[in-house]
Amino acid sequence: MQIQYLGHNTLAIKTSTHNIVIDPFINGNPLIEDKSILDSLEADFILLTHAHQDHVLDAEALAKRTGATIVSNYEIAMHYGAKDIPVHPMNHGGHWSFDFGRVKYVAAVHTSGFADGTYGGEPGGFVIEADGKTIYVAGDTALTMDMKLIPLEYKLDLAIFPIGNNFTMGYQDAVHASDFVQCDRVLGVHYDTFGYIEIDQQAARDAFAAANKQLELLPIGGSLTV
Repeated sequence: MQIQYLGHNTLAIKTSTHNIVIDPFINGNPLIEDKSILDSLEADFILLTHAHQDHVLDAEALAKRTGATIVSNYEIAMHYGAKDIPVHPMNHGGHWSFDFGRVKYVAAVHTSGFADGTYGGEPGGFVIEADGKTIYVAGDTALTMDMKLIPLEYKLDLAIFPIGNNFTMGYQDAVHASDFVQCDRVLGVHYDTFGYIEIDQQAARDAFAAANKQLELLPIGGSLTV
């Protein structure tokens, strides 16, 4: 799998057969000057962790342009299904085998609501298995003991954690989260987009290094391979 970081919590995941986009938020991201990257973004599936605008802003337009299927909790799926977008509803603890691999929808501790106040179901994260690799996309979450359930079923190759603090856990708690999920390779997301979540990137790297772990902070547009 190749994972491209497109700012905030937006990820473009390329498997050997399909393109997956997580939480598309391009047009509203002040750190992205060239919004046209959205126009060339490919998607067969769009996975949404929850309904907040900084995670779903571009989901409808991207799905309608590409024909992608939106995968999320039941309430979010029904919201987009009513707009004639293909959807696959899930809920916590359930998994499904898609053409590219298997996805499990797991718990997150956060809130979830659309910009107009519509209820967006309960927030979650995803464990994605594809091409013989397994990654955990935590979504917006606090540090939670539920993370300890993940290594009972999976051996992770990469954990993707929010590290911006204030609205989610910060990088200090993300170090503990990496212990909980038993994965020492972490991609940090959901930081620096706006004032509430600006961090000291070097301090974050140092905190992980002190725990003998690897924190990857990619530039917008940067990629890594799992």
